[in-house]
Amino acid sequence: MYFNDLHILYYIAFGIIGLIIGQIIGNFNNKVIHERTKDKKKKDLKEKQSKPHYLIMIATAFIYIILLYALGLDREFINNLELFQYMILTPALISVIVIDTKLKIIPNRLILTLLEIGIVFTFIYGIYDLNVALNRLIAGFVGTAIFLIIMLIGKLISEKEAMGFGDVKFAGVLGIYFGITKIMMLSIMSFAIGAIIGIILLLIKRKKANEYIAFGPFMSLASFILMVMPISDILGTVSNII
Repeated sequence: MYFNDLHILYYIAFGIIGLIIGQIIGNFNNKVIHERTKDKKKKDLKEKQSKPHYLIMIATAFIYIILLYALGLDREFINNLELFQYMILTPALISVIVIDTKLKIIPNRLILTLLEIGIVFTFIYGIYDLNVALNRLIAGFVGTAIFLIIMLIGKLISEKEAMGFGDVKFAGVLGIYFGITKIMMLSIMSFAIGAIIGIILLLIKRKKANEYIAFGPFMSLASFILMVMPISDILGTVSNII
């Protein structure tokens, strides 16, 4: 049985890889959260690490299968680079959603790891096409600049932290993975998603109007959309809604 010219066994294999990666990233999330809470009993951490993280495992497996379907698998290595980098980016995005929601931080170790891997991919792209590598590097600065300006303007207007510096660094790293066009789209989509979710939370009274809402999860959700949908499809969907 084939889907999008790929045998179903490929999808099963990617799903299994996703389940394994999901368990690993679930343990990482617990470790980070455990380290930053007051209760640091090793026994509690070991108990959490030994349990399967079903939700994260299923989410990772599902996203891997969707990525495979959307991007396909080619015999040429260069044609699979986008798929491979998104497979690495996926568990990091899930970690940002979990950790930033609970702790209101994006760990530096996670950002630095993503940065190092992103630079490696940029170098590989540069071997085949220098323009692509330059685009990705410039996008890193563009993403940082956009969110830094927004952070500073928000602080001036509200006289408080409207966005953390971790979000700024995270945007810069995502720029290296997505390129200039996509990081600009990600910026717009992140704020659109944030506005929609913020309004919903206010309506159901889950958040106060002046309460800080983690922005990393919105950037992660926008990233997932950009990974599986071409920009033309996104623009077409938006125009239809409008």
